[in-house]
Amino acid sequence: MAKKASNEEQIGFHKGALSTLAKEREEMIRLLKIVEQLMQMHVKGLKDLGIDLEKVAKEAKKSGKTQKKPIEDILN
Repeated sequence: MAKKASNEEQIGFHKGALSTLAKEREEMIRLLKIVEQLMQMHVKGLKDLGIDLEKVAKEAKKSGKTQKKPIEDILN
């Protein structure tokens, strides 16, 4: 009988963990959507100021300047 209780405890533990992780994933998705909206807002702001990020990226690729730099360094 002790083994059955142990299995039930393990099942409860795993179900609880999955429930918590599912909620965390939903929150992460919500945050990613907010970040994406903010990034699009800044892309639009730069485009309105005459900066075409797609063109800049293509030129960087042509010139071989595609090293992995933080976005902050690229924009400065």
